[in-house]
Amino acid sequence: MKLMILGATGAVGSQVLDQACQDGRFETIVAPTRRPLGSPGKAHNPITPFDLPLPPADWWAVDAVICCLGTTLKQAGSKQAFYRVDHDLVLACAEQARAAGASVFVLNSALGANPKSRSFYLRTKGEVESAVARMGFERVVLARPSLIDAEREDNRPAEKLGLMASRLLAPLIPKRYHPVSAGAIAATLLREVTGGPGVITLASEQLGHD
Repeated sequence: MKLMILGATGAVGSQVLDQACQDGRFETIVAPTRRPLGSPGKAHNPITPFDLPLPPADWWAVDAVICCLGTTLKQAGSKQAFYRVDHDLVLACAEQARAAGASVFVLNSALGANPKSRSFYLRTKGEVESAVARMGFERVVLARPSLIDAEREDNRPAEKLGLMASRLLAPLIPKRYHPVSAGAIAATLLREVTGGPGVITLASEQLGHD
């Protein structure tokens, strides 16, 4: 199987890359990034600016895609810039891969994603999910993790506070709101690359909490 990993420099994407390189199912792994990966392993690492519209390239020809692309409003600097990454870029990548023959698209989304949400963030995630589900992939998997427990290069004080509170209150809150480690999410995304046709939604409590 030929696998593409989008967002391989992020907390979850880097875990997907590490685990995929140890997975015998994948004869080819493609991980396009804006900057070179420090340790791409056996993955092919084409460098691309991800400017829209995306130019065609032969490395889009894969069987399955795991998409972990995403930013934050703070990092993006504006709602428009955030939407361009978490919506426009994700869909542009999905379209390129689908046109090149990909039949499976696994998306790392977010708990509460809903195209009708009052939250801009969750509404964006929901719109992306809906659009990908309509693209004609044989199998679409939408993973919706709660807070992601991972070491990050960027400083996210609000997220850190949320993780601390979730750990302290874990016995009192439903499992779907418990933090999920980046490694556990990555393992689930890789597992879900294979399976039957259809659109599968995975709630946070189904993402292999550890």
